[in-house]
Amino acid sequence: MTDTTRADGRTPDQLRPVTIERGWSAHAEGSALISFGGTKVLCTASFTNGVPRWLTGKGKGWVTAEYAMLPRATNSRNDRESVKGRIGGRTHEISRLIGRALRSVVDTKALGENTIVIDCDVLQADGGTRTAAITGAYVALADAIEWGREKKFIAQRSSVLVDSVAAVSVGIIDGEPMLDLAYVEDVRAETDMNVVVTGRGLFVEVQGTAEGAPFDKRELDALLDLGVAGCADLRVAQLAALQPDAGE
Repeated sequence: MTDTTRADGRTPDQLRPVTIERGWSAHAEGSALISFGGTKVLCTASFTNGVPRWLTGKGKGWVTAEYAMLPRATNSRNDRESVKGRIGGRTHEISRLIGRALRSVVDTKALGENTIVIDCDVLQADGGTRTAAITGAYVALADAIEWGREKKFIAQRSSVLVDSVAAVSVGIIDGEPMLDLAYVEDVRAETDMNVVVTGRGLFVEVQGTAEGAPFDKRELDALLDLGVAGCADLRVAQLAALQPDAGE
């Protein structure tokens, strides 16, 4: 990695400051307010005993997610999609991505016939909202699972979470691979990619697009390496947030 310094003073392989405020909501069974620099996402996990009709009697649980952005999360106000009367394609895409990411580390049989819905609401956007949502949602999910265990909806010794999961953006700017793009970087990136990785370093999803010139395998490998390293650092932050006294 070169000694290039970015506009906010970071090196190319450096995350923005990451904070995770666990237990932010007084009402949800699990919650976390996560910040990736100026991006702030509130993740709440709601636990319900029971599953959708199509899963009833199969001995499996269900984990899903919904993503939304507040009207003034960005520089200008956007109308609420609920007022418009339809959910946008981007919102659907990100909601499905978050759900897939979380289900990749959940043993649905161990969860039992219970449902956990994670709502990820972007309070402030400065790039990487979907990756911050996935990373924070994992913390909220973990606490909702433990709530279900305490209420005896989940067997005491069952291992519902088989791994952790986190996500981060990477991209190529002025020919150089960079980690965790802020908005001013994202809009001028030649290549933009989101990487979802488990705690063991396995890929759940890679979403990459050449916005300008096509990228080669060497650049792809560099971006994936950055993403894996970034997610490893995020896993440390998640585990720290989930320590017994971290939410008190």
